[in-house]
Amino acid sequence: MNEGHNAASDVGQRGLPELHEGALWGRRGFLDRRGFLASSACGFGALALGVLCAEQTAAGSRALSVRPPHYRAPARRVIFLFMAGGPSHVDLFDYKPLLARDGGKKLPFKLPAAQVGVGFDATRLLAPVSTFHRQGGCGLPVSDLLPHLGRHADELCVLQAVQSDSPNHALATALVHTGFISELRPSMGAWVAYGLGTENENLPAYITILPKEDGRNYSSSFLPAIYQGTPLRSVGSNPSELPIRHLSDPEVAGSLQRRRVELIQAMNRRKLARLGSDEQIQGMIESFELAFRMQTETPKLVDISDESAATLKLYGIGEKPTDEFGRQCLLARRFAEAGVRFIQVSLGGWDHHNKIRSGLRELCAKADGPIAGLLADLKNRGLLDDTLVVWTGEFGRTPYSQNLSSVDSEVGRGHHPQAFTAWVTGGGVKGGIVHGKTDDYGYRGVEGKVHIHDLHATILHLLGLDHERLTYQHAGRDFRLTDVYGRVVDEIIA
Repeated sequence: MNEGHNAASDVGQRGLPELHEGALWGRRGFLDRRGFLASSACGFGALALGVLCAEQTAAGSRALSVRPPHYRAPARRVIFLFMAGGPSHVDLFDYKPLLARDGGKKLPFKLPAAQVGVGFDATRLLAPVSTFHRQGGCGLPVSDLLPHLGRHADELCVLQAVQSDSPNHALATALVHTGFISELRPSMGAWVAYGLGTENENLPAYITILPKEDGRNYSSSFLPAIYQGTPLRSVGSNPSELPIRHLSDPEVAGSLQRRRVELIQAMNRRKLARLGSDEQIQGMIESFELAFRMQTETPKLVDISDESAATLKLYGIGEKPTDEFGRQCLLARRFAEAGVRFIQVSLGGWDHHNKIRSGLRELCAKADGPIAGLLADLKNRGLLDDTLVVWTGEFGRTPYSQNLSSVDSEVGRGHHPQAFTAWVTGGGVKGGIVHGKTDDYGYRGVEGKVHIHDLHATILHLLGLDHERLTYQHAGRDFRLTDVYGRVVDEIIA
């Protein structure tokens, strides 16, 4: 870290600094009022109580106010398409003629002992389980399992040699989301919210759609809790499930809820006046107000009944197997349009240790149309230019086979963090290009390697945030999303 950060952090503890001055806010002691607030929070529950003790900005400032970036940049928001489980790069985007030719033959390279796991036929290559065709004017090789996405080839920037640090799902997933694998750190979306605020004061800066119940990967960790991801638990396919749980109390009239909030707010302000300045109390005040305002804004955004039949068809809504994921992608567009800074859409099931031929086909059938629909919709509405769309898993799959059943037709592939594919589009990146290259079998990156830290640095850069200057002082030192690593991949920036 450079030497200016500690001084900037000190300034940040006395008042709201300019974002470009480096570290922003400090920390204060804990205020133990949870018992009272938990019983008087008028139904805000998981949303409001999750941020009641947020470590917030100094008194008088607004934690989610729009803040200027470090420099002018093309992207204003991110839609993060996370494909949980590890999509197979050699079956989807990284076509290898020699792998297709040599399927079933012995490996032409020796594996480290640590990579030989249960069920691996570590001496046999597995040919691609799909066919490829070159798409668009750029001639990008795309699997025939992704025919809709292939039509957007000229808009995609494909990263072919992405690297992670772990073959373990939990650790690699943590790295993609937080930049760290061994302890809880703030998520990428929380850092973006912290750096830029929100463009809609009635919505959170960070929304994650149908995440896993474990909130570690959309946590704010030691950042003020107002920046954590707000989980959307339903996308309307199940009418009995509330999109955001405990947002309001259906048994209490809105006017009474407002009075309850005003009572709690008055008590908080009285306490704040006595103390002069307290970040936690200020955070409580802002969190209650945001939760109450969301009762009006959120239902309108998650209700897609006002969308045209053509739009619903574009996303595959009302059809099998695309309905649920199509709803996720459509809501991502609606939240982006409404001013949310960071929207995550997750789709699991890519962990094909076996039955990859049938399993990959089924999952691509769910994902292909909705993702292509999202890109087309963003472009048609003029949103793609300032929306950065990122698609990745936590790692890829091995070019050699894994067989857990001893039935040849049910083979799969193992975890592969050494080299895999991600793609980005919109928001200031070049379209119709491939950056990086793996070897002839898709095993290792040989050119243009992009570590997850580099991907994070580049995402922040496209939002106008310097990943080395977006810091937060915690436990006596400055922390950042990229830890002490990260290089902006300038080669892909338009």
